[in-house]
Amino acid sequence: MHRFISELYPICRSITGDGVRKTLNLILEHIPLTICEVPSGLRVFDWTVPLEWNIRDAYVKNSAGQRVIDFRASNLHVVGYSVPVRARLGLSELKEHLFSDPEQPDWTPYRTSYYKPTWGFCLPHNQLLALPEDDYEVCIDSSLEPGHLTYGELLLRGRSPDEVLISCHVCHPSLCNDNLSGIAIATALAKRLESMDLRYSYRFLFIPGTIGSITWAAIRQSHLSKIKHGFVLTCVGDGGSPTYKLSRRGNAEIDNAWMYVLKQSGAAFDIQPFSPFGYDERQYCSPGLNLPVGCFMRTPHGQFPEYHTSADDIDLVCADSLGDSLAKALTTIDVIEHNQKYLNLKPFCEPKLGDYGLYSTIGGFAAGEFQMALLWLLNMSDGENSVLDIATRANLPWTTIKEALGALCKAGLLQPVDPAASAQ
Repeated sequence: MHRFISELYPICRSITGDGVRKTLNLILEHIPLTICEVPSGLRVFDWTVPLEWNIRDAYVKNSAGQRVIDFRASNLHVVGYSVPVRARLGLSELKEHLFSDPEQPDWTPYRTSYYKPTWGFCLPHNQLLALPEDDYEVCIDSSLEPGHLTYGELLLRGRSPDEVLISCHVCHPSLCNDNLSGIAIATALAKRLESMDLRYSYRFLFIPGTIGSITWAAIRQSHLSKIKHGFVLTCVGDGGSPTYKLSRRGNAEIDNAWMYVLKQSGAAFDIQPFSPFGYDERQYCSPGLNLPVGCFMRTPHGQFPEYHTSADDIDLVCADSLGDSLAKALTTIDVIEHNQKYLNLKPFCEPKLGDYGLYSTIGGFAAGEFQMALLWLLNMSDGENSVLDIATRANLPWTTIKEALGALCKAGLLQPVDPAASAQ
C-alpha cells in the first residue's frame, strides 16, 4: 500500500480532468474498476457538474528568467482550478495571487477554488517574505472548458443484493494521508474481498470529494435503498490513533460494528459524533438520503499539522498504520458479514454442553473466553439480539465469538432466524 501511494503521489489531481483519470487508471491495474464520465453542466440536486480543468505547466519567473515558483517542482504550487494566465506583474500585484501559511512558514499550503474563476500560486511563507521587488513573469498553462467529471466504481456481488458502500476521494493533488491513504486502503480492501464468499454486495466509489458523491447520489437515486451499511476512508495512514465518526443515525449497525472493533483492539481510539462538516459522509448522511455511512480515519482532518500542506508527503504515512487500518476495516466487514440473529433451540435452562463436547467434564476452573462466549450466545439468542449485540454485551473478542457461534450451530443448539443469510 505504501508503494502504491508513492506511485500516485506525483499526479496533479482536482475534481475534474486528466489527473483523476490517471489515478483511476493506476487503480484499474489492481482492481476491475468501471470508469464513469458525467458531462459538465448536468444538474445534480442543487449543484451543476463543473467544467473540466487540466494543467500542463505553471510558473513565476523573476527578471533573470529563473522560476521562483515552479509547478514542475510541486503541483501544490498552483491554486487548484486556476484559469489560464500570462502576465507580467510587479510584486505588489503578484502578492494578491499568492497564498502562504504563516503558522507553517516552511511548507507550501494546498489551496483550490472550484466554482469561482480565479488563479493563484502557493508557496512557503518564508519564501513569500523573501521575494524581492521585481518584474515577474506569470504563466499558468491550463484549460477550463466543458468536459466530464470522472469517477471509478466497482461492485463485488455477494449472495444478497443489499450493499455495503465504501467511498474515498480522488481529487486532491500530492497529499498522501488526506487522499491517497484512503485510495490505497480501499483498493486493498477490494482486492481482499474479490476472493471471498460474501453475504453482502460491496460497492466501492473512487470519487472527487463533495461534487463526486453528490453527482453519484443524484444519478443513482433509485439505487440508494440497497445500501445497508457504509463508511468513508480518509486520513488512514498517519501514526495517530484510529478514529471513527458516527453516521447521522448514530446507532446504525455499521456504527456499532466499528465501535466494537475499535474497543476490542485494546489500543487507544476515538469515537466522534456525527457532524455535517467533513468528508463525503456528510453527503451520504444528508436528510434526503440518510444513509448509514460513517467515516474511518486516524488523526482527523485539520488536527495534524501537515494537513493540506506539502508536509503531507510520503514520509507522513507509514506501513504499520496502513496495515492496522486495513486490518480494522476487514474485521469490521467480517462483523457485519456474520451479524444476524439466532434462536436457541434448547432455550429451557442451560443445555448440558458436555454432552455436545463443548464443556469440560472437570469442574472447579474459571470459565475461559470460549466457554463464556458459548454461554452468552445461548442465553441471548432469542431471535431479538444480533451476534454483534451479544459480542458487545459480553465484551469478548470477535474471533472467540465466531468460533463459539460455529460450534453451537454445528452442535444443533443455535439456528439463524434467516437461514438464507447464512447459506454458503
